[in-house]
Amino acid sequence: MNTKIICTLGPSSYSKKILNNFKKEGVDIFRINLSHTSKKDIEKKIIFLKKNRIKNICLDTEGAQIRISVLKKKIFLKKNKIIKIFCGDKKTSANKIFLSPQFDLDKIKKNTLIFIGFESLVIKIVKKHKFEDFLYGKVIKSGFLESRKGVHIDQSIKLQPLSKKDYFALNLALKYKLNYFAISFVNNHKDILQVKQIIGKNKIIISKIETLNAIKDLKKISKESNALLIDRGDLSRYIPIEKIPIAQNKILEQSKIFGIPVYIATNLLETMINTNLPTRAESNDIHSCLDKGAKGLVLAAETAIGKHPVECVKFLNRCIGAFKNRTKF
Repeated sequence: MNTKIICTLGPSSYSKKILNNFKKEGVDIFRINLSHTSKKDIEKKIIFLKKNRIKNICLDTEGAQIRISVLKKKIFLKKNKIIKIFCGDKKTSANKIFLSPQFDLDKIKKNTLIFIGFESLVIKIVKKHKFEDFLYGKVIKSGFLESRKGVHIDQSIKLQPLSKKDYFALNLALKYKLNYFAISFVNNHKDILQVKQIIGKNKIIISKIETLNAIKDLKKISKESNALLIDRGDLSRYIPIEKIPIAQNKILEQSKIFGIPVYIATNLLETMINTNLPTRAESNDIHSCLDKGAKGLVLAAETAIGKHPVECVKFLNRCIGAFKNRTKF
């Protein structure tokens, strides 16, 4: 099996020139990240890709993930600031944070920690409003608020495996006969069964392993999926960063037993978001992923918002070629 290259599309890559270069470089799967695509733009992007003869378009669902609503611009919150926290889709501001999808905000306990994005912004719940449905939070670690950033609440929150936007997008995908689907924040195999009720049983499903629950149910998830994708970023909300390589290797070992390919995502070529050269550590990470049995490599920010999307793909190809011929220097 050839190593697959999966590219996330965004402002840096939604152009005819870049897409043609991706095709020339042998990109296998073109990923639309629904978490960063507005509902009104989904169909436009699918049509644009179809017009440019892009095959293997993959819709990546929002899934069971809480996110910040849209902001006008990035906001820095200082330590000790008090801020109100609501559920809803209204715009987040310097004084009010809106979280979606809808969930029972009242069940969040006092002193619960809320982690926003990967920039270490941490808010502690200090009080519930007596009459209105919102919480008071205190910033205990300063950081930035940004549109649609992921939120991790240090408490069990019940969420549906698909958002309203996901349902809309999955049905749209059927209209345009898309075959690839990446399912975010899979917690157990029943989430995949729910997706299959919408898209049918003959589509290619890539289950994203981003939670401890998914690792615990890996065998059954593998049985219902065509591939697994280890999202090391979101997984690091549940597993300390120093243990991510251990978790990754264990999943890769188990995948061989279950007979399912695994793709690796997050920070493969983070440096190349801004520069046209990778680090030695990034090169070593890619080789290690391939050596442990990864069958696919996923570029996210590198090709969605990075300055050098095509160069990133070219470097991955060089890495894959070097790995295949690793006895030669």
